[in-house]
Amino acid sequence: MTILPDKDAGDLRAAARREVQRGRDFVDEADPEALVTVTVASVALLAAFVGFLAVSSLTAIPFVVFLIASGYGWFRHQELTARVLTLTTTVSTILILGLILVFIFVEAWPTVEYATVTVFGLPIPGLRLFIDTRWSPVSPPIRYSLVPMIHGTVLVTIIATAVAAPLGVAAALFLSEIAPRAVREVVKPGVEILAGIPSIVYGFIGFTILSPWASDQFSIVGQGTYLFVGVVVGLMALPTVVSVAEDALNSVPESMKSGSLALGTTDWQTMTSITLPAAFSGVSAAVLLGVGRAIGETMAATVMLRGSPGLTKPLYNVFYGNDTLTSLIAANYGDADGLQLSALFVAGVILFITVLFLSIGSQYIEARMRKKLGGAE
Repeated sequence: MTILPDKDAGDLRAAARREVQRGRDFVDEADPEALVTVTVASVALLAAFVGFLAVSSLTAIPFVVFLIASGYGWFRHQELTARVLTLTTTVSTILILGLILVFIFVEAWPTVEYATVTVFGLPIPGLRLFIDTRWSPVSPPIRYSLVPMIHGTVLVTIIATAVAAPLGVAAALFLSEIAPRAVREVVKPGVEILAGIPSIVYGFIGFTILSPWASDQFSIVGQGTYLFVGVVVGLMALPTVVSVAEDALNSVPESMKSGSLALGTTDWQTMTSITLPAAFSGVSAAVLLGVGRAIGETMAATVMLRGSPGLTKPLYNVFYGNDTLTSLIAANYGDADGLQLSALFVAGVILFITVLFLSIGSQYIEARMRKKLGGAE
């Protein structure tokens, strides 16, 4: 049992030595002028980044130096400059993401601390946010419960998934296995165009057409229902589900399908017993990405919902709609300050963590599918 840790440590040390040796070889083989150029560009960009964080008026100077050094290196030493620029871009992306994480968590902490509840003598920060049901940022007692918005987000996401998952998988199956080439070349771009339509347009259509119709048909007081918000958001998530699910279905080896047909099965039997089961992981990842799209939708929900935080009665009543986490942020961010603003950051943290886990889960599922089908890991 003690051999594995030693072996892993040895592998890490060997990998570190290889990377160090690669760096030395790179420095020895590179043109000294090119090394100086990319070093100046990297140091200047780092200085500009630090100046930006420090809100310095001199930030533009190192950034101009970076542009000049990069331009010179691109014309004189293009390959090395391109490698450094791509590495710099990657590192910058990671740094920016890390700073965003730190910022939203720091901004969310005052409300988390304010909502501390003592249970059996042990203070639990933020617990009141999830056990209370009252959002009252103005009238005392001041409460910042996110339960009503989480409830609304869950209902909208469930309805959107019920719309996007079956329609998306069916459309992907049609495009991948059934549609003639000419039809596929027309339908697929049409589906992808849906992703390019601004979400405010979907919300406006829902607000001016679906919501008034629902008010008349179901005798609803006011506009905004979780049901039709979920339908609109499901249609918005449809292109994501179709695109990823089709890629998963296309990755199934043709030999598996041909072997099934050679045994006398029909095309439909092959699709349902071979293609879909083999691509199930990828199709599941497509649905998860669609769910993430639904959870993060803002403008459609903001336009169509009432914007009055509260729980529906009964809880499963989808013919009324109050607020979701995203619509809460969009509707209140401009006027909020103090603890209320911090509470909006808490809502952002919840959304971020939820979508992060969905994204990681979908990537894990896709990696399992590639491994299962013999693809690259």
